[in-house]
Amino acid sequence: MAHGSLKTHKAIRKSSIPARFVRLYVTQTPYSSSSQTVWSSIISLFLHKCDARSAEPSVDEYLREKASELREEILSHKDDVEGIEDVLKEKGVSLFRRYSDGSAVVELLSQLKSFPVLALEVFEWRRKQLDYASPMTVEEYTKGVVIAGRLKNVDLAVELFNEASNKQLKSTSLYNALMSTYSYNGLAMKCQSLFQELKSISTCTPSIVTYNILISAFGRLMLVDHMDATLREIRDQNVRPTVHTYKALIAGYITAWMWDEMEKTYLIMKEGSPKPNLDIHLLMLRGYANSGKLEQMEQMYEMVRNHVTHKEIPLIRVMICAYCRSTDVARVDKVEGLLRLIPDDEYRPWLNVILICLYAKQDLLERMENSISEAFERNAYVTTVSTMRCIISSYFRQNAVDKLAVFLSRAQHAGWNICRSLYHCKMVMYGSQMRLSEMEKVIDEMDQVNMHCSKKTFWILYNVYQKYGQKSKLEQVVGQMFKHGYGAPLPSNFV
Repeated sequence: MAHGSLKTHKAIRKSSIPARFVRLYVTQTPYSSSSQTVWSSIISLFLHKCDARSAEPSVDEYLREKASELREEILSHKDDVEGIEDVLKEKGVSLFRRYSDGSAVVELLSQLKSFPVLALEVFEWRRKQLDYASPMTVEEYTKGVVIAGRLKNVDLAVELFNEASNKQLKSTSLYNALMSTYSYNGLAMKCQSLFQELKSISTCTPSIVTYNILISAFGRLMLVDHMDATLREIRDQNVRPTVHTYKALIAGYITAWMWDEMEKTYLIMKEGSPKPNLDIHLLMLRGYANSGKLEQMEQMYEMVRNHVTHKEIPLIRVMICAYCRSTDVARVDKVEGLLRLIPDDEYRPWLNVILICLYAKQDLLERMENSISEAFERNAYVTTVSTMRCIISSYFRQNAVDKLAVFLSRAQHAGWNICRSLYHCKMVMYGSQMRLSEMEKVIDEMDQVNMHCSKKTFWILYNVYQKYGQKSKLEQVVGQMFKHGYGAPLPSNFV
């Protein structure tokens, strides 16, 4: 072989051209003045092959497709553990072994995110059945820790973390997974302790994700000083905050009702980088609603109206509560406009009670009774005395004693919290209309529910009988008051 041919041969062998093209060139093409043309032809042929392959599904697409098929098979056996194991043996083993780096298992677990119980079953099967042939990777253990955390199985998450550590598989992502488990389950101090351990390991370095998890953990427990200290450490370490960093901060300030800090953080984002995204705007909408800043709430709502209307029903309920607590003159109309956006299957008893109180305070008797009827029909019940008194007051201001009597009967039958004020209000209203016999029957109603006459009960009777000159009954009431140790009532006007 000529010297020039030898040099060309070596150059080809060092290139990325497949061996079959090298053999074709060396054995069939002697070095000549046209060798450059032949070389260009080979390169063109190779590029053509690459273009053809690029048109085929990529490895990632193939993996996602196969994992998706396996996911559907598993979901079809979601109530059959043995069936899931059979599916994994028949169709999973070959896929998992093809991707020995664990990426197939990680992809399948990701696709089962909405079914954490099934995901854990798959993980445990992988852990017990295939580890001997293909050792588990840190990515797989990380997924397992996250799944255990979502299922609030902290002990299992710790067990998996320790198992991976014993195999020398420690990584920042593994620490992040256990920290998120602690954070999700309200164990902020354990989360912080694990963070300190991570900082002491030379082979691992806290990432911005690590700091975000820590801030979120402190925020849930309203440990604002710890949140702020973590933010200072981020800045001291020259780590760039992300949207998730600010999201965790704002969420923590909302939880702690620190509205000024919430707004200050939002303004920092608006004026700098990263800019607020949809998640931040939704958080600010919640914060403004909870703080009663209706003008800012309405402005934020206009920015995210379409998303909230279709996907954030809980935020609509939060806005309704904000209006109900406010003194906005148009609050009823605004509330009812938002109510129309809530589907029937999103009914919440507590919201029903809030609406009852809103209508009661506005003396919208018909709407109040419609909401009360809905509560009865849906087997919701009221347990707070303040709500019952709110309803009573509305009936009293409207002088609607007959409607009050019907409500009392229905509420008693439905198991609502029946307070003495209900009966007293009925007595006062009957007395004001000189319906004395009906007033006296209320005493019997109280006896039926083991609610004995109090000092106020006798005073109501005394004032009514005194007003209408019922001398004999007045003397009986005075006698009963002495008998029960209440003494003689002072002269007073009937209210």
